[in-house]
Amino acid sequence: MNPNATRSEYLFFSLPEKLLFYFLAALSLGYMAKQVWERVGLWMQGRPTGPVRAGRQYCMPTVEGLKKWWGKVLPFVLLQKKVRSSRPRSGAPMHLMMFFGFAALVVATTLLAINTYSPFKFHQGAYYLIYEALFDTLGLLLLIGLGWAIIRRWTENKKQLTASRGRFEPISQEKVDFYVLCLLLLITANGYLLEAARIAAQPQPWDTWSWVGYLLSRPLGTFGVVAYKIAWWFHVVLVLGFFCVLPKLRIRHILLAIFSSAGAPDVPMGKLRTIPMEEVEQTEQIGVKFARDYSRWHLMSLDACMECGRCTEVCPAWNVGKLLNPKQIVQDLRGSMQSGTEVVASLNDEALWQCTTCNACVEACPVLIRHVDIIVDARRNIVSEGGLSGSAALMLRQTASTGSAWGQSGNREDWMRDLDIPLARNGVEFEYLFWVGCAGATDPGSVKTTKAVAELLTKAGVKFACLGNEEACTGDPARRVGEEFLFQEQASQNVSVFQRYGVRKIVTACPHCFNSLKNEYGDFGAESIEVFHHTQLLQTLVTKGALLAATPERGSVVMHDPCYLGRVNDESDAPRALVEGMVNPEFHSQKTRCCGAGGGRMWMEEPPHERPSNARVDQLLATGAKTIALGCPFCKIMLDASVKQVDEGINLVDLAELLQDANK
Repeated sequence: MNPNATRSEYLFFSLPEKLLFYFLAALSLGYMAKQVWERVGLWMQGRPTGPVRAGRQYCMPTVEGLKKWWGKVLPFVLLQKKVRSSRPRSGAPMHLMMFFGFAALVVATTLLAINTYSPFKFHQGAYYLIYEALFDTLGLLLLIGLGWAIIRRWTENKKQLTASRGRFEPISQEKVDFYVLCLLLLITANGYLLEAARIAAQPQPWDTWSWVGYLLSRPLGTFGVVAYKIAWWFHVVLVLGFFCVLPKLRIRHILLAIFSSAGAPDVPMGKLRTIPMEEVEQTEQIGVKFARDYSRWHLMSLDACMECGRCTEVCPAWNVGKLLNPKQIVQDLRGSMQSGTEVVASLNDEALWQCTTCNACVEACPVLIRHVDIIVDARRNIVSEGGLSGSAALMLRQTASTGSAWGQSGNREDWMRDLDIPLARNGVEFEYLFWVGCAGATDPGSVKTTKAVAELLTKAGVKFACLGNEEACTGDPARRVGEEFLFQEQASQNVSVFQRYGVRKIVTACPHCFNSLKNEYGDFGAESIEVFHHTQLLQTLVTKGALLAATPERGSVVMHDPCYLGRVNDESDAPRALVEGMVNPEFHSQKTRCCGAGGGRMWMEEPPHERPSNARVDQLLATGAKTIALGCPFCKIMLDASVKQVDEGINLVDLAELLQDANK
């Protein structure tokens, strides 16, 4: 390697030409900064997310804070975790090529700038040669990715790319995206041409290390100097023009994704924000009425949206023909943030109530937007102002008056008849409180699961007890419909019962109860209680040898992961440890598809052809299995109705029931 290898900057340029460049660069970057600052002003209207003292928000960096920041930026931005896990038809490989190619060129430009404008001169010798060869190669990733994207947008159905059912989205936005890709392709290609012209104008023995530029330089010959100056100024005009328009383009997510990912709330996916009464007294409202009522991070995440449509692609409501389009929700809220109009006036009211809060959109989003938080906060305001009616409003009244979402009061012990079920009020010693839930105590199909769990715990020698009629709804349906303070009332009531009996561990067969008890009840004094889904406890018992795993014929059972277990709480191993030889449908574990019951949809009317459960049953039965195993009473109710429309011979059972049969 030649120790003298390097290259000259501003080759053949006079001082006035350099000053002109600096002047244009300052104008361009200044204009870009002005636009960014205007967006920052919109974000700062939002609710502070850090500690507030004397009217100011303090977010001083700490070592722990920097670790958390890096823990999000590394996987989600630098390693593109969400994009890598996307399905191929979402264009993930294409996006990865563009991202890593663009990142490589940013690093290359930054290193070159440090060498040029700082006292540290290292752009020479072996380092320079490796630099040229490496970044010449990596730049091709961007070139190929951009070419792929342009061809894809040119040839594929534009309607599929924009996805805007029930809304008018001007085609001009699609054209803008196409032209931006062409601009980036032109900048990248011209960068190689600029390098080729430099090599042709001032050839050096080590130019072969810049192998792409070297190959392109051969035809230029004696035109190298002229070509270099033309390519240089053309490159400057393109790049500075790109800076000027960047804040207005979708591609701004390249920068904003870093801040959106780094600042994402450090809370479980299934935890919604608890609204303190002091906030209501101060603001005189509940939930979000204007965009400024969201947190600053939520508002920033709206601008970070890539508009890639992955959220819409996985939405159970959208996939059965409903109006809900998570991508459109984000876009409309961004417009509301800018215009200052009321959130509900900017959104499709009907679409808001179609959300099942399954969090598929949240799981799929590359920039970690919390769509469910956004939707539920809007629902909260609608409910507080009396905007909810019909069967969902009836569910809220039933929960408030009877402590049961189904409105069945005083019969939570009926399933115990003829069974020796220990009750906490009788002073029995127990390790686990068996939380039955509203469905588990009253729905006939779910009662079978409840009895199976009780029998298995007894057989394994687990000391447990139930609350019976002292148990009340966790408030999960109420909270997700938008009745926040009914949820808080239910949570406070239940926690007081836990404290009365010294509850330390809870096991439940309902993922919705599991999520609320595990992730949300800590705000009400239950932070020290361990909460388990019944499949988790049963897995432990099988591992210890206290119970036998079920062994049906291989391939005869397909596993349906409930959203609030597999995705929201990232538990998919425990259910599969209970039954050997189960098969997985196309969408499973964190990528599972929703039955349609969450977010209060269990109590809302919908046409049969718009039921997400129908689509889910089709996916499950496509495996050829005749038994569907699950671990959620909501899923059991919803899928049962759809299964009966398809094949009466399909067996729909909870995992506990399969384990019960194996241990008789």
